[in-house]
Amino acid sequence: MTSPTSAPTVVLVHGAFADASSWAGVIDRSRRAGVAAVAPSNPLRSLTADGEYIAGVVSQIEGPVLLVGHSYGGPVITYASSKADNVRGLVFVASFGLDKGMSTLGSNAEFAPAELDSSLLPRTFPTGDGTGTEFYIRPDLFQSVFCADLPPEQAATMAASQRPATDTAFGEPLAVEPGWKRVPSWFVIAGSDHAINPDAERAAAQRIGATATVIEGGSHAIALSRADEVTEVILSAVQTVAK
Repeated sequence: MTSPTSAPTVVLVHGAFADASSWAGVIDRSRRAGVAAVAPSNPLRSLTADGEYIAGVVSQIEGPVLLVGHSYGGPVITYASSKADNVRGLVFVASFGLDKGMSTLGSNAEFAPAELDSSLLPRTFPTGDGTGTEFYIRPDLFQSVFCADLPPEQAATMAASQRPATDTAFGEPLAVEPGWKRVPSWFVIAGSDHAINPDAERAAAQRIGATATVIEGGSHAIALSRADEVTEVILSAVQTVAK
């Protein structure tokens, strides 16, 4: 275990169709290991705005930070780590690995579509000067797409409480040099992901030069369903960046 003065704070950033409660298991396990962890709310409005928001949260934390992002949260921490000087490492969980000029959607274009792609439910929302488009996962398909390895009752609750993300969030290119170019990174690949093609996750990990761990049989919601294994990767990264 690292000492309180040297250990970074773990900042856990959720992705689309989820909220900060998706990190509950990781937070509990990190606390038991003596590592501070917080899970801010990701606005899910646009990559730049979300990245700036998380960078602002991180910049106000005293001491070093390990940023962890699930799914779309990965591009957000990639942006935020270019702005917050106290970020010492990045952990991507069932996520995307963007370089400057790449979008979340574009980064997966060469791979076979995941089940998510045909399961989205578009809705409009007011923007102040018009309307925008945001997406949910169809509730009847939510378990299969997002969390096939969780109990049906839990999946139904998650489907009912999911948070939508906008088309801008998914389609906006990364406008900054990614933080993974200056700090070490780790990548947890969900072997049975139906929201992101696992081959796309493998390619993303290779693109950014991350230390990769594959969780065989893990769904997109591995932070909940396989919290022990995900936390193990995070705590290993904590130990590395604290040295």
